[in-house]
Amino acid sequence: MTPFTKICTAFQGDRRYASGPIADVALAMRNAPEGAMFLVFDDATGQPMDIDLRGTVQVSTPQAPSPVSEEASEPRGRGRPRLGVIPREVTLLPRHWDWLSSQPGGASVALRKLVDEARRTSGDRDRIRAAQEAAYHFISAMAGNLPGFEEAARALFAYDRRKFADLISPWPQDVRDHAIKLAFSDLNPS
Repeated sequence: MTPFTKICTAFQGDRRYASGPIADVALAMRNAPEGAMFLVFDDATGQPMDIDLRGTVQVSTPQAPSPVSEEASEPRGRGRPRLGVIPREVTLLPRHWDWLSSQPGGASVALRKLVDEARRTSGDRDRIRAAQEAAYHFISAMAGNLPGFEEAARALFAYDRRKFADLISPWPQDVRDHAIKLAFSDLNPS
């Protein structure tokens, strides 16, 4: 996902003003009446985010890459950059390095297999946890002072959709709807 396709939602007070890719939300905010104030949230994390509305609106079409790239003239380095391999530091104890070095394919292959297996076995749990955290960040910012906030947060982390919905029912509709969307997106067909 590029920075311009990141999905976010802008609120003006407790009303949802715009939602969608950041470029679309920024354009909607830019076209708002002068002096309008917004809170913008990253839909993936629920965290508030800043959007810079300065400058001009310009639409450009991406150009096709040239057949001969500049990279072709440079000497090729180590690794597999064309496969998207990103070298980073990993700190392990000597016994871990010993075990990794004894695995077929070496440490990198073994680590990739371990990560893939962990993603397979805990994928649903990780998605639920990320959705709960995103919803919590959002409701903390938008509804932290509203009645039932603490009880709603407990229901959110207990993954009790019905109780969460009941507790936030007095909240402003757009805040309530967005909180449910963030918290239980795994139950909503997209």
